[in-house]
Amino acid sequence: MATKPGYLTQWPWQSLGNFKYLLLAPWVVDGAHKAMRDGWDVDLTYLAILPSLLFRMLHNQVWISISRVQNTRSKHRILDKSLDYDQVDRERNWDDQILFNGLLFYVGHMSITDATYLPIWRMDGWIIIMLLHAGPVEFLYYWFHRALHHHFLYSRYHSHHHASIVTEPITSVIHPFAEHVVYYFLFSIPMLTSIFTKTCSILALLFYIMYIDFMNNMGHCNFELVPNWFFNVFPPLKYLMYTPSYHSLHHTQFRTNYCLFMPFYDYIYNTMDKSSDCLYETSRKGKEEKYDVVHLTHPTTLQSIYHLRFGFPSLSSKPYDSKWYMMLVWPLSLISMAFTWIYGSCFTVERNKLKKLIMQTWAIPRYSFQYELSWEKDAINHLIEKAILQADCRGVRVLSLGLLNQGREINGNGELYLRKHPKLNLKIVDGSGLAAAVVLRSIPSGTKQVLLAGTLSKIGCAIATELCKKGIQVSMTSKPDFHHLKSRMSESTGRYLTFSRNYTSQVWLIGEGIDHAEQMMAPKGTIFAPFTKFPLRKVRKDCTYYSTPAMKTPDELENMHSCENWLPRRVMSAWRVAGIIHALEGWNEHECGDTILDIEKVWSAAILHGFLPLTQS
Repeated sequence: MATKPGYLTQWPWQSLGNFKYLLLAPWVVDGAHKAMRDGWDVDLTYLAILPSLLFRMLHNQVWISISRVQNTRSKHRILDKSLDYDQVDRERNWDDQILFNGLLFYVGHMSITDATYLPIWRMDGWIIIMLLHAGPVEFLYYWFHRALHHHFLYSRYHSHHHASIVTEPITSVIHPFAEHVVYYFLFSIPMLTSIFTKTCSILALLFYIMYIDFMNNMGHCNFELVPNWFFNVFPPLKYLMYTPSYHSLHHTQFRTNYCLFMPFYDYIYNTMDKSSDCLYETSRKGKEEKYDVVHLTHPTTLQSIYHLRFGFPSLSSKPYDSKWYMMLVWPLSLISMAFTWIYGSCFTVERNKLKKLIMQTWAIPRYSFQYELSWEKDAINHLIEKAILQADCRGVRVLSLGLLNQGREINGNGELYLRKHPKLNLKIVDGSGLAAAVVLRSIPSGTKQVLLAGTLSKIGCAIATELCKKGIQVSMTSKPDFHHLKSRMSESTGRYLTFSRNYTSQVWLIGEGIDHAEQMMAPKGTIFAPFTKFPLRKVRKDCTYYSTPAMKTPDELENMHSCENWLPRRVMSAWRVAGIIHALEGWNEHECGDTILDIEKVWSAAILHGFLPLTQS
């Protein structure tokens, strides 16, 4: 919202939420009816409106994904500053302008006779559109844009757009409604002229809108992609086409580089930023970046791919939750599964900074269910091993294993890679010490007895041992796990560990494999605290379910604008935090296999560096 919202800043359908799409329903239904009734005699101009709107949404989403991937891994990043949740929320309604465009097209088709039954293509109409864009549209936009930077209009309207310093492609269309009214009036000049001169065509209109979207998205993508040879082959092009770095300066300097897409008028009126060429050259050259920490994870469900940072911003900025409407993109989900099955390397998901530490999150191209397939074990281990060697070659100091990448059945909690590559320079961390510490700190003070349910793991052993050392009674429901753990404890510690089928404890520490029936045995008001990597399915409304081991991140941690799986905003899994702490402290030891770092030491270090316990609910 602008600092002093003016008249018509909000969109008229803002209160409708996602029901806003119903505004198009009458025309969509009418178009379908006419297509079935008239067959080949139907007006293609009318029918082309809806597909063009859907294509525009797809076009914008492709730019979002490409931009986020490139800003995560590319050396051609223009502005290296943090993107936050406020900006993501502010830019969530980027599709409003597409809806507005659709309404204008439908109304225009109804009210303008010459806008019906247009030919597929006419070159003369396309030439008229482009000439009028380069002339009146660019000229009028330039002066309107300068006027928007006057204090009166800027504070009431345009400041909403400039609240985004680090731009994303969709930043280009984040304006108050009143601004979009003026923009579409300007863009209508070429289109209406070609219609009234009877030179217009369907493709000319679609190509013009596509040109506007393409240039808008490119100018706000925050990585320089325009090659030097473009301007070397045709030097005047620098006056006819801006670059991402050119427009990025407008978002940092504010009173330079006002042009729409053609810098020609900035040169004429002396408003071109003097550092434009320098920034372009610097951005094109770029610089290789050395990463300190890599967190190695993987997609979970087939839908989770859309929740990754380069997926849909409206989904990735919220904790993962399966939505019924995502079933509509099942064909795309199956394609993504096939792609991950074929793709032979991990891919970059996220880039973060904390103090002087630069971190990346990589994902193994396998879904959770694939880790359970016996014939996939060798392929998954090969992918993880390849990622470890790649990170080691790039000078990464710490690599943390997330989710099932550290499974004992897969690689012995990461020990397999140490045996194969004993001379690794990077440190492999499975985060068991910090995960155990988080669970221990979540147990209510004054607790005298806990129940350890589910499959015993490395973390479960560490938690049970620490509790017994503190004199807290730990009951186990699995006899083999009980005897295994009892044999590893001293006599004084082991006397607090018991085997029992008594489910009266009010605090349950949950491992893998607990079923619904076992949950139903818990007394009312029981606290379920999982030490698993995946959340426990909630089947009791009269009990409290804690999160999987996780911590709140410090405010200094940059680029936290997507949620890690099911965790809340600005919260990281303990396994991911453990790798960061390992690098910040400069510890020179691995934490994998049966090795677990001192629980108190890693907890104190995490708190020291600003990570906080996640408030349980």
